[in-house]
Amino acid sequence: MNGWLLVDKPSGISSHDVVQRARRIIPGCRIGHTGTLDPLATGLLVLGIGNTTRLSEYLISQPKQYTAVIRLGVTTTTFDADGDIMSEEDIKIGAAEIESILPNFIGCIEQVPPIYSAIKIGGERAYKLARSGKTVKMSPRSVRIDQLAMVDYCSPDVTLEISCSSGTYVRSLAHDLGESIGCGAHVLCLRRDVVGPFSLHQSYQLEDIEQTHDGSELSSLLLPSGDAMVGWQQVCLGEDDVRKIRHGNSVKVSGCVSENLALAYDVEGELIAVLEGQPELGHWQPRKVLMSK
Repeated sequence: MNGWLLVDKPSGISSHDVVQRARRIIPGCRIGHTGTLDPLATGLLVLGIGNTTRLSEYLISQPKQYTAVIRLGVTTTTFDADGDIMSEEDIKIGAAEIESILPNFIGCIEQVPPIYSAIKIGGERAYKLARSGKTVKMSPRSVRIDQLAMVDYCSPDVTLEISCSSGTYVRSLAHDLGESIGCGAHVLCLRRDVVGPFSLHQSYQLEDIEQTHDGSELSSLLLPSGDAMVGWQQVCLGEDDVRKIRHGNSVKVSGCVSENLALAYDVEGELIAVLEGQPELGHWQPRKVLMSK
């Protein structure tokens, strides 16, 4: 069983918890998520099933979209509602003034991740170091905010729609927005709406997934592995070339060979491998083989 399983993660459980529940539904099958959601957050969590897990890196790197409710005037240790309150300030700002500040965060910006995050420092997760009372210093990283729009403001809560690059921390964005306003802020609730080409409306509730009765019923919920790589060149291979690819050998087929990655399918439409083009030789070299030898 291979493909993408789109889950609408509920609040209060970790992304790892979702993976563990999926493994009980599909015992013995390799399963992994393609980008962590904090326990507080809800929304789209994309699971790779079977050999599709090997394609996770190509989905993780794609842009995301979120809807975030940010509470102004209150800062917390984790930059969200799960943390301990650190400070509280009165709110004296209108919607127009907030909207005038938002463009400062659009584009390529430097962002410092929260200390309560899964980023590794010296081989240890930052949140584990923070919880143990150790001093944690996070280095800034470059991220990209493509869209930052206010869709509602009912003081002290502002609702934002955010389109951003992979690696962006909405919690840090909320914290930095609060600093810019001068009152502090944290994420009250967060919902992920889009991951790459996948949308929340395509997802299933965990309870509905757990009620599937057999493998064929569950398979009907999966999206094809290649759906994550929109716009990639597709190469159809005959039986002999499939055999070569399975053994790690390059193939030469008719048609254009580009420097970009491509998806290789057999004549029955099964995804066989990710290929890397070698235009100077007119060859496709396997980068990831998804079939067993």
